[in-house]
Amino acid sequence: MFGNVWSWAGKFRESDKNLGGPWHQVPMALTDFCNDARLWIELRKETPDQIAARFHHRLVSIHPFSNGNGRHSRLMTDVLLENVLREPRFSWGGRDLSRSGDQRKRYIAALRAADGMNYEPLLAFVRS
Repeated sequence: MFGNVWSWAGKFRESDKNLGGPWHQVPMALTDFCNDARLWIELRKETPDQIAARFHHRLVSIHPFSNGNGRHSRLMTDVLLENVLREPRFSWGGRDLSRSGDQRKRYIAALRAADGMNYEPLLAFVRS
């Protein structure tokens, strides 16, 4: 996923960023996230797309890495959709979201709406 781009790929961040909580809380935040996701899946009170959108938003908001968090979160969400929820993966707007442009702006705006518990823009975006 990252190739030879970053020598630190896959290692948790060791500094605070403008997203996510304090860097030293990343392992516990991920543990809590995994426990919550397991419960969402077991209870099935939401549709698979709603579970996956919530999963994506929460994982990207933890921001476990210095960079590449969106790519990692989108990949993990697609793995969840295909292998656990048995649903087709998201289209993610059909564009490369790592580059700036209108699709990335829509994606970021949808994530910000989800920060305020409004998941509708994210749900619309992930299947567009």
